Amino acid sequence: MTTPAKNTSARGGISAHFRGTLVAGLLLLVPVVITYVMLSLLFNTIDGILQPAVKPIVGRRIPGLGLVILVLLIYVVGLIGANFIGKSLVDRAQHTLLKIPIIRAVYKPAKLLVESLSGEGPTGFKRVVLIEYPRIGTWTMGFLTSTTKSETGAMLAIVYIPTAPTPQSGWVAIMPADQVYDTNLSVPEAMNLVLSGGIVSPARVAKKPLVL
Repeated sequence: MTTPAKNTSARGGISAHFRGTLVAGLLLLVPVVITYVMLSLLFNTIDGILQPAVKPIVGRRIPGLGLVILVLLIYVVGLIGANFIGKSLVDRAQHTLLKIPIIRAVYKPAKLLVESLSGEGPTGFKRVVLIEYPRIGTWTMGFLTSTTKSETGAMLAIVYIPTAPTPQSGWVAIMPADQVYDTNLSVPEAMNLVLSGGIVSPARVAKKPLVL
């Protein structure tokens, strides 16, 4: 005969399994949905501009025109940025954009964040660190972005804490450098960990005192 305690335990196990599986599904789908929404926005914008201009010429709408142009645009931009002359032109264009007050306020932070998340450029995240947060014995992963000093001259670490699965919506912590620990993780490994919500995890995470 099944006891009430066993029934309660079984129901609790099923409920925990359902919640865990639901969370895992959300963590996998959310990045896909975000990517889809962003690409759809770009596609619809390009398609909305091109279709009215192309339809009078060919006599009808061309399905997928926006997608084809979007792929070609991304490819051409990447091709231009990959060679020396193109890189020089891109640098000049970016320099011009950074001189325009309103555009600069949006473009510069976005550019720095993309470079940082990719681990490229002088502003990129070079070191993956751990801080003991939100309580003792619980560790939160972050990226060391810079250092500064307190009013007493003590060294402070500036750490960007990404949120899963959208690392661009993280927050910044300024804390004593001796409370920040270096790790053996590379930036790509850390980004995979964040983007997957912990599903894609490294085989080993080792920490050591931060040396600046």
